[in-house]
Amino acid sequence: MAESIVFWVLAAVAIVAGAFVFRFDSMARATYALALSFVAVGCAILLLRLDYIGIITVLMMVMEMAIMAVFMVMLMGMNPALMPMSMVHNNKGALGISVTVFLVLAAGAVLVPWPTGSRPDPGPRSERTAALGEAIMGPQMLVMMSISAVLFATIVSGIVLAVSRSRYQRLGDDLKRRPAKDPRPGGVGR
Repeated sequence: MAESIVFWVLAAVAIVAGAFVFRFDSMARATYALALSFVAVGCAILLLRLDYIGIITVLMMVMEMAIMAVFMVMLMGMNPALMPMSMVHNNKGALGISVTVFLVLAAGAVLVPWPTGSRPDPGPRSERTAALGEAIMGPQMLVMMSISAVLFATIVSGIVLAVSRSRYQRLGDDLKRRPAKDPRPGGVGR
């Protein structure tokens, strides 16, 4: 009973946070709402006893949103959390496509004749998780786990080296220099 309640709470959080992605008017807030939505989905998957997929979903989405936040802060010439912008384009077309896709997927879930036969017990959960990991990644699992951190460090290092000026050059080491030291007047801090 408690598991069912937690599942439905997580489902509601995922849906509400997903809707807020399109309601927020800043990229940073939309990014955090999307991360919250996917973390709730990953936790719901964990409740279904699909440990590997649930943990991978949470880790992948948190890392993806962290990288997106790093790019926003480093490359956008403003504070992305405070600058309003529209996160929705072609409202009517997007709504039509979304409703159509939802109806097709819902009809498929309801109308498909799902198998009802009993299958042999695949063994303990740890064996099932290991088998799933082996099926998805094969012998490259350790390589992929270690290379993801290297790729993230490479992305951040590449951006740091590529950007000639940062906020520290503009605002000083304590980020308090006002007005900012810009090579050309204008921009956000006019």
